[in-house]
Amino acid sequence: MTTADALVLRTARRTDIEAIDRLLSESYPRLLKADYPPSVLVTVIPVIARARPRLVTSGTYFVAEREGRIVGAGGWSPVPRDPTDPRTRRAASIRHVVTDWREVRRGIGRALLTHVIEDAARAGAHRLTCRATLTAVPFYRALGFTAERVEAVEMLQGIPFEAMVMWRTL
Repeated sequence: MTTADALVLRTARRTDIEAIDRLLSESYPRLLKADYPPSVLVTVIPVIARARPRLVTSGTYFVAEREGRIVGAGGWSPVPRDPTDPRTRRAASIRHVVTDWREVRRGIGRALLTHVIEDAARAGAHRLTCRATLTAVPFYRALGFTAERVEAVEMLQGIPFEAMVMWRTL
């Protein structure tokens, strides 16, 4: 990358919420259309394409900027421990990852998720989980995640949204 193309990764701030909303609402419909029918997307996109203020300001959510423009976002959250499931001990969940649809396959998602993985590991996480869109499964596989099962997440009006439950150890 040239200096003008340099990617900057930083912790998200409250002032980024509007830009993250725009990134999600512009990118998700374009990125997901090959793997989900329009009847699902028309219901699901308004629900999933909104920045979560609590997540954005958690200190574990990050943005990727190029020339001052946010071109990617994503983060992680600790998984509440379930005493009946040893996999939840020191586990974290990947959250709300997106790359600008015009910038895919330029290393943004990989750089961002690598940063997220390293940050979660520094915080003591030993296992990462995610619910990947069907579109993102190859991306997560390339970063060492294992597909476990397809899970239908019920959205508004009873519309199921299929996601792949994936995990990796750190």
